[in-house]
Amino acid sequence: MSHYNFSKITPAIEQLAEKCVSGYDINPELYVKYDVKRGLRDLNGKGVLAGLTDISEVCSQKIVNGESVPCDGKLYYRGIDVEEIVEGFISENRFGFEETTYLLLFGKLPQKEELEEFRKLIGSFRTLPTTFVRDIIMKSPGNDMMNILARSVLTLYAYDDMPDDTSIPNVLRQCLEIIALLPVMAVYAYHSYNYYKKGGSLIIHRPRPDLSTAENILYTLRSDSKYTALEAKILDLALVLHAEHGGGNNSTFTTHVVSSSGTDTYSSTAASLGSLKGPKHGGANIKVVQMFDDLMENIDDWTDEQAIREYLTALLEKRGFDKSGLIYGMGHAVYSISAPRARVLKKFVKELSIEKGMEKEYELYKLVERLAPEVISEKRKIYKGVSANIDFYSGLIYRMLGLPSELYTPIFAIARISGWSAHRIEELINAGKIIRPAYKAVAERTPYTKMADR
Repeated sequence: MSHYNFSKITPAIEQLAEKCVSGYDINPELYVKYDVKRGLRDLNGKGVLAGLTDISEVCSQKIVNGESVPCDGKLYYRGIDVEEIVEGFISENRFGFEETTYLLLFGKLPQKEELEEFRKLIGSFRTLPTTFVRDIIMKSPGNDMMNILARSVLTLYAYDDMPDDTSIPNVLRQCLEIIALLPVMAVYAYHSYNYYKKGGSLIIHRPRPDLSTAENILYTLRSDSKYTALEAKILDLALVLHAEHGGGNNSTFTTHVVSSSGTDTYSSTAASLGSLKGPKHGGANIKVVQMFDDLMENIDDWTDEQAIREYLTALLEKRGFDKSGLIYGMGHAVYSISAPRARVLKKFVKELSIEKGMEKEYELYKLVERLAPEVISEKRKIYKGVSANIDFYSGLIYRMLGLPSELYTPIFAIARISGWSAHRIEELINAGKIIRPAYKAVAERTPYTKMADR
């Protein structure tokens, strides 16, 4: 066994890091000189066109008198307004995530019989291989559920008789199995972490094939397996709204990039999970909750608009919370006037806050949502409007549902795997070329120096 302790950064490593940093310093002016779209976005924040997709569309502009102007954001799944999809299954008092997954994968809304068969198929896939929970999840518990999910997905490769077969029927089968198993693995990973790392109870409930994805999350997570109809309804809604968001978001673009190499479904999914884990992507809702915790600790009167303005100003000036200069949950790379997912989710937050006795928290969120754009416009030069995004309210909803914060980002993944699956299939059917954008080399050419002359 090595006598080195790699868990600590030694002075020697710090010195090496300084040398490392100096070797990667690129002059920011070169990005302008060579017209490099940093983050694959132009100076106005608009994404560089990198591909075509039939799966979803994100809209934040409309044409008026020949000019593009900001508008209330819209999101379409397979050409259907997501707000109409939500209205459809909510009005008929049924769950929508499985229906949405069917729509994303097959390009059309299912008929009643098709949906029932699809739900049964997903239910039949919810059983993990024998000893998988013990050997893969429980024997190596970790602090990060997303890492455990990625590891678990990669391990499923070893249980697949045709892991590298990229024919569409086989990829579809793999995707459906991962869609079914991701919620189970996430909940079991949390229970293992709670038992081994936090000293809590170890709970392993078998998922029920007759329950929806949202119901099964609550059923397997809670010790008594009990949940209210409203709780399951709102968690299902959150899954629907997180299921897909265009081909250009970081994790979905990762799906396209990795799939274009011809690799297996498990590797593609693990790569997308790694992308989603980042705090600039799927981890943002945790930051929102932590920010509000800090706000509530520092301000006694949650209705004091002046005090909240001052708090938000301190955030922007890097004097408050994590000193990042951000008001988490406000603003989006695409939307400006309003974000459709946040707009839909907000309609149901109040109802849940009443059931949970958290009306004061809900009113505080509403107040910050109103004040934050005003403070941001006063302090920052912005090229478009600023509105609340889905992370602003999703974290509050998860807290009201009593979900542990360790599962906030995994729940995002549980939803987005539907979109990733559709995009993987789309890439395999329509591509043919590996995705390989260009990078301009800016290092000066220097001759090799012999060891004695260095």
